Amino acid sequence: MHAHRQAGLHAGWYAGWNIVAAATAITLLTVGLRLGIGPFFLPMAQDLGFSRSLLAGIVGVGMLCYGLAMPVAGWLVARIGTRAVLLLGTAIVVAASLWTVQARTPLTFGLSFGVLLSVGLGFTSPVALTPVLSRWFTRQRGMALFYLSTGSMAGMAVMTPLSMQAIGRFGWQHSLLGLAAVFAAVTVPAALFVVRDDAPPHTDLLPEQVAAQRAAPAVPAAALSFGQAVATWPFWQICLGLFACGFSMNLLGTHGVPMLMDHGFDAGTSAMGIGTIGLVAIGGTLVLGKVADRLPRRWMLATIYGVRGLGFFALLAVGTHLELYGAAAIGGLVWAGSIALSSAILADVYGVRLVGVLYGWAYVSHQLGATVSSWLGGWGFDTFGSHAGLRRRRRAAADGRGRVHAPAGGNQASGACTVGAGGDPSGTTDRSLSARRTQGARCASVVSERSHSCRSVIWSRASQSTGSSCLSKDTTHHQTNNSPNSSIAMSLCSLWCFAR
Repeated sequence: MHAHRQAGLHAGWYAGWNIVAAATAITLLTVGLRLGIGPFFLPMAQDLGFSRSLLAGIVGVGMLCYGLAMPVAGWLVARIGTRAVLLLGTAIVVAASLWTVQARTPLTFGLSFGVLLSVGLGFTSPVALTPVLSRWFTRQRGMALFYLSTGSMAGMAVMTPLSMQAIGRFGWQHSLLGLAAVFAAVTVPAALFVVRDDAPPHTDLLPEQVAAQRAAPAVPAAALSFGQAVATWPFWQICLGLFACGFSMNLLGTHGVPMLMDHGFDAGTSAMGIGTIGLVAIGGTLVLGKVADRLPRRWMLATIYGVRGLGFFALLAVGTHLELYGAAAIGGLVWAGSIALSSAILADVYGVRLVGVLYGWAYVSHQLGATVSSWLGGWGFDTFGSHAGLRRRRRAAADGRGRVHAPAGGNQASGACTVGAGGDPSGTTDRSLSARRTQGARCASVVSERSHSCRSVIWSRASQSTGSSCLSKDTTHHQTNNSPNSSIAMSLCSLWCFAR
């Protein structure tokens, strides 16, 4: 017992919590760099001359590489240790960031930002840190892993608005380099001086729990191989849930800010709306962490997916700032619980020996969902000219809407937001999709810059006309958005899976 105290306890403080704190800080920066792409999306596309679908495709490839790097990270952790993997990942992140700011073509940008940066961040992701925390914690394993997930949510809450401010002041290149420098300044000391794999023999068990463990008859543990483990149903249940988690999280992480800006919210409000999810999730994660070791984890996970689906229902109805923040708060309450509970269930079912590689491969399904949603959001916008999807396009075609002319007293050449009546012979019902996208982008810009004048024109003309080519922020948000609908379906599917 004396050796146990020397190895894990220092003046009544369990050293495992130092590792939790370091791992949480590393996760905050990792998630902020990889999943907080929203503020960078439009500046990158405009500076490089990429279409949204092209850049979204690169981001999607990056998400896939991020996921594929995770089982490699879990395999390396088991062989060379957590410290070496973290240092290797940091070196790759710094090199990739330097290359990214110099890249100007889709190929070089895709290789640097999409592939190399994602691989480096995969080596510093929660998958690389979950095995060491699982070794150090038995009694409070759920709480430790929930605190690790707090870093993910803090990455969304803190990095999204900070990145937006930094990009507005310094540009996206200098902001990316600054984030890489901060990342190295935090990760390298943490890996060298805090994180270590050699946990105490009895981890965080209390003395009476250690005595009861010794008195209990020894039960041989089921020594499943990796192949046998992945052939079991619990592993695939975790994979299905993580696919839905990745689809919904990255859909908002990549396209949430651009979508809100397209629909009339300014850049700061858009970033804060998405950041609110992560901010509320910090508190939600701390509360869930307190009960994660007391309640059945399977039912907790099913409840989390169900509430997350309700959050996307709320997203369909937002039309004002207050409604936006309210919907973000609902989603934030359960935003991080799925990751922590999934890794804890894997450790409970299959043991600490396999948790790293199993969680790494399970997380690939998370990134597959993220890849699909990254590409789907950009493709949908470029195809339909709006994030509101196919329904609005069909409705406009059926009603003969979408005609444009200059409003009374307006100046179309100056970029005024224009609305047309159904009987205007100069309307452009048959204009090309490209022209409609251009008009929509111009209208979104004017709504942001001239919100009061443009909104008054829209509302006054909308009461007299049968259609419009530019919708105000309040009316746009009441249109059906295909992206939340997809996320609702994913969340409800996961709820059914874990409730079985």
